[in-house]
Amino acid sequence: MKTLTFLIALLFPVLCRAELAVFACEPEWAELTRQLGGSRVSVFAATNALQDPHHIEARPSLIARMRNADLVVCTGAELEVGWLPLLLRRSGNPKVQTNQPGHFEAAMVVERLAIPTTLDRAQGDVHAAGNPHVHLDPRRLLTIARALAQRLMELDPEGEPQYRDRVDAFASEWQRRMAEWESRATPLQGARVVVQHEDWIYFNDWLALNQVATIEPKPGIPPSAADQKRLLNTLYQQPPQLIMLSAYQNDKAARWLADKLQIPVVVLPFTVGADEHSATLPALFDRTLSLLLQAHAQTADH
Repeated sequence: MKTLTFLIALLFPVLCRAELAVFACEPEWAELTRQLGGSRVSVFAATNALQDPHHIEARPSLIARMRNADLVVCTGAELEVGWLPLLLRRSGNPKVQTNQPGHFEAAMVVERLAIPTTLDRAQGDVHAAGNPHVHLDPRRLLTIARALAQRLMELDPEGEPQYRDRVDAFASEWQRRMAEWESRATPLQGARVVVQHEDWIYFNDWLALNQVATIEPKPGIPPSAADQKRLLNTLYQQPPQLIMLSAYQNDKAARWLADKLQIPVVVLPFTVGADEHSATLPALFDRTLSLLLQAHAQTADH
């Protein structure tokens, strides 16, 4: 009996190993954490693909989730400035506060674009740390994956072999897919595009699309009728080939402009889960490229 009790005591920590509880601010980080953590993590996504990550309500249910988290994975670079600080404060969870091991901001481990030289609220919702939408560049996403895997190893040292195996497998497959995406996207190089908001800057930088205008007159500021007419007059001089719209965005201004210019609006998933074809990170890029190539081919035929 004593022997049995001893064996049970030895096995008990293994049987009761708790998964790391991860609070992910956006779907892309929830999916990446699942890919890297496997069965060693339990991941909760605070937002879905059809929500604007800039504007989320700090609901009691989110506070409760954060209170029990071992790790918070967010974009950072002030993307969640309107709601994340409130969640952190009200959760009272010391493990996940800023600058703690349980707090990971993806944008802060990669080079960011569009870092402003001056800050003025009159410029709209400008992010002091640069544009936060880094997940749409797979090169940066790979860097983030490696940094996140390292953080998981630090928080869960016993799982280091599994995390290392999973991130190595992810990196190998991701690099293979990147080469395929870049080859497929060759026809898009130099294509003149308009965006609704500055959320495609990293994607367009990666594939060398020529972003010629933004529908928002200033970041986060909806266009007035006068703004739309001014933009239309400017674009008449050198019409773009398509408008890129994220699935969570209001399409009214984009549809109006597209109708006037006789060009397509391409509604893109922006993040994991926006439609049935973008359920994973690879699928997100596959779907985005397919939609853009289809629209670009149609404009080339006219």
